[in-house]
Amino acid sequence: MSAVPSLDAPDRRARRRRTPGSQAPGPLASRIGLWVLLACAAVLALAGLFPGLLAPGDPLAVDPAQAFQAPGWSHPFGTDESGRNVFTRVVHGAGPSLFIGVAATVLGVGLGAVLGLLTGLGRRWLDAAGSRLVDAMLAFPTLLLALLLIAVRGPGVAGVVVAVGLSSAPGYARLLRAEVRRVSRSGHVEAARMLGHSPLRIVVRHVLPGALGPLLAVATLGLGQAIVWSSALGYLGLGAPPPAPEWGAMLNAGRTYVTSAWWMTVFPGLAIVAVGVVATLLGRRLSAHLAGRSAGG
Repeated sequence: MSAVPSLDAPDRRARRRRTPGSQAPGPLASRIGLWVLLACAAVLALAGLFPGLLAPGDPLAVDPAQAFQAPGWSHPFGTDESGRNVFTRVVHGAGPSLFIGVAATVLGVGLGAVLGLLTGLGRRWLDAAGSRLVDAMLAFPTLLLALLLIAVRGPGVAGVVVAVGLSSAPGYARLLRAEVRRVSRSGHVEAARMLGHSPLRIVVRHVLPGALGPLLAVATLGLGQAIVWSSALGYLGLGAPPPAPEWGAMLNAGRTYVTSAWWMTVFPGLAIVAVGVVATLLGRRLSAHLAGRSAGG
């Protein structure tokens, strides 16, 4: 006769398989991680707004006698081919790079919000026309579409902002359209319609607050991506003109000396990675917070 397995046997096996490393981080670890993330974001914001506090030197000061100095005590990030301090240029380059990323994200979110609201709340023909436009823009790779827009508008900071903003707008429009349709079918919106509220009041008081939250969370994720795209365009020589301390332009200037002066490309590249990681982690935290609130509500 075969033995009948105990009902709590799977639970015992699951407890035996658990290891300390597989457990989810506790509230204290999560809170510490959040504070570290916010501290990194504060340092990046300080470098973007007040770079002179972190690096009081002149990012454009040339000293040929100090060219190609390796990282050391006097020059933490070394010097470039003109003797300029790479640390000072990286810190002062946070302002242009963050400005381009933030401006492009604001432009993309604004255009995406307009398209998303028109397609999500408009009539069927307007939804069909807007959706086909968004599909056509999404069919192009983002950088390819940005290069096409820069070819039409011209290089420079303004051209990069417009190109990156327009390239990211279709993704925001698709997300907001889906959120608007989801919220419009919710119970509290149906109750507002039954109470006789005007369509404008329903959109402003009920639809927009529920639909814009996920859009803002994704926009935080998109900020890091916009900075990476703008740096890529700057690397191609389509962004801020030299000798401006912009991270993509610094990568372009250092590529010739990558084997002999690696610090000219490594440290601007690390700055781009740091901004992308911080923005991505903040966006994920915000998305998880909004998802938790929705589940709790």
